[in-house]
Amino acid sequence: MEQPSTLTPLTGAVRELASNVVSALESGGHSRLSAGPAVTTGDDDLGLAAVRVLGADVLLPSVLHGAPPAPVDLAVCEKAVLAHPPGPDASVTSRWTHWAMTRTLRRLGAPAAGTPPGDADPDAAWLDDLPWQALTHQLSLLAPLAVPDADSAVARAAAGRTLDIARGFVRAVRRRGWLQAAGAGRWLALLDDVPETLGLDAGLEFVTLMGGDDPRVALHLHAARLLRPASLGAP
Repeated sequence: MEQPSTLTPLTGAVRELASNVVSALESGGHSRLSAGPAVTTGDDDLGLAAVRVLGADVLLPSVLHGAPPAPVDLAVCEKAVLAHPPGPDASVTSRWTHWAMTRTLRRLGAPAAGTPPGDADPDAAWLDDLPWQALTHQLSLLAPLAVPDADSAVARAAAGRTLDIARGFVRAVRRRGWLQAAGAGRWLALLDDVPETLGLDAGLEFVTLMGGDDPRVALHLHAARLLRPASLGAP
């Protein structure tokens, strides 16, 4: 975990926004996410960049709880999509996080101005050939796509490699990579056929104990709990 003295302004803004998301998840999705000083109504460049980094998870409370998002939150996210589109040389991961954000905006009734409604999924074939270590790393970066009724090429690729993701989760825990472990655990909470021998519930509780003070880790863990309500208790 970063010490306060080592945080960049953007990292600090992302962590603050993630804390707001966690609070909204805990309250049932009724908190206004943009209420924090780092994320304003969209005129703050740092706030917009933080929204773009956190991506679709900014709106996760509405996706998981079904509570209508505050109009100001939708406006902030739309401004972030328009202000920070992936460039010609953007990584595939960046393209996917942009796609997830625009798809989530449409799901919640916002047009995501400037993005054609018929946009196809970016390519995900590259995931099929990744070693399990690299797969886990990439999926942890794409954890905002791990949501109920996920319909994307990334989700389909993850569903075909459950055992590899389980191996990656164990590796991340052993290496004390709490953010990667939380992201992988979120995918496993969504997927079928997770081996019982993994002990996912206990593993997620351990990650909470060791790394849950990082709001980005806590966000993924809250998502995992909500995806596995029968097996994980309230935080």
